[in-house]
Amino acid sequence: MQYITFKDRNLAYKKLEGKGPTVVFFSGFMSDMEGSKALALEEFCSARGQAYVRFDYSGHGKSSGDFKDGTIGAWAEDAAAIMDQVTSGDLILVGSSMGGWIGLLCALKRKERVKGFVGLAAAPDFTRELCWDLYSDEIKETLRQDGVYYEACDYGDDPYPMTMKLLEEGNDHLLLNREIDLDCPVRLIQGMRDPDVPAITAQRICAALKSDDVIITYVKNGDHRLSTAADLKRLCQIVKELSGKLA
Repeated sequence: MQYITFKDRNLAYKKLEGKGPTVVFFSGFMSDMEGSKALALEEFCSARGQAYVRFDYSGHGKSSGDFKDGTIGAWAEDAAAIMDQVTSGDLILVGSSMGGWIGLLCALKRKERVKGFVGLAAAPDFTRELCWDLYSDEIKETLRQDGVYYEACDYGDDPYPMTMKLLEEGNDHLLLNREIDLDCPVRLIQGMRDPDVPAITAQRICAALKSDDVIITYVKNGDHRLSTAADLKRLCQIVKELSGKLA
């Protein structure tokens, strides 16, 4: 495990040295760099001698900080700091769920370096569209009074602490209400049985992207995790195609 210091945060990462372009994995909400997709990509990149980085946002995994202090903007800053301090040259960004949103934000900040983007159940704007807009009046009142709402989670024992700070700050980074000014190739993988991110989200991302080189892969029985053996094989093949000849 290695760390960089960014502002007051110690950000944990693991780097695999190799040829470029470097693959960078962006994990999801309350997830970390030890997930099956992150590890499968590391194994894949290692086998072909390709550089690879996985990391934890502040308040996640091995990085410092309290999760409840986090925001989309802060986590995007963390990710950009990892890109700037840990990698060099061309990049392929891979984002899962919330990581798809943060990965797109980082791609927009470093357009000259990003040669391809892969979104897995990518969830831009989820704080507004999949949280606040769907919350009952009772939940909204809890957030206004307490500043936090603990939402049941299907992916672990602990509930998600949804903070008013996270929800409000997310509005500063919405992407689906404007053109996403990326020209690089983009590949979106979306499960048709995803209970968390509507399947149409991939189409909305595609429509917003400036790039014409966008392909959506729908997985008929795919869930939100997209972590079956077939899912992981598909992901690695797409990364290989986007990477082209290793330099």
